Amino acid sequence: MEKVKEVLKRFGNSKDNLIQVMLELQNISGTNSLPHEWVEFVAAELDMPLSRVYSVITFYAMFGTEPRGKYVVEVCKSAPCHVTGAGSLLSMLEKELKVKPGQTTEDGVFTLIQSSCFGACDISPAVKIGEKVYGNLTPQKLNEIVNSYREGRHNG
Repeated sequence: MEKVKEVLKRFGNSKDNLIQVMLELQNISGTNSLPHEWVEFVAAELDMPLSRVYSVITFYAMFGTEPRGKYVVEVCKSAPCHVTGAGSLLSMLEKELKVKPGQTTEDGVFTLIQSSCFGACDISPAVKIGEKVYGNLTPQKLNEIVNSYREGRHNG
């Protein structure tokens, strides 16, 4: 719990910083997710009901409560992305990664999720891998990007 205490101290043990605290904890967890014990500890330290903390972290696609892959691949499901072909990108990813949304690849490299808008409507259809957004995608372009992550030659 020392890591958790350190992060809370850095953010001033303030309820207003819950999202930033949880993002930081997820980044240092080693599982790209939020362990239940950590969530319980944060709730107690911030004097918040555990259900309230979980309602926040389950609302946002960026948080995981189960271990996830090294890279979270988010396919935007907003209307602009849907209209411009996000469905074909999702289908390609399901075939290429051999997983459905919410699942992690056997090698633990990718977790595929569908998420709400992440602000890339002007370059739809868009996919976010980790913190990097890729837009104006075709299944072929996306396949090349995914392979670059697999081979360690991505620049994101």
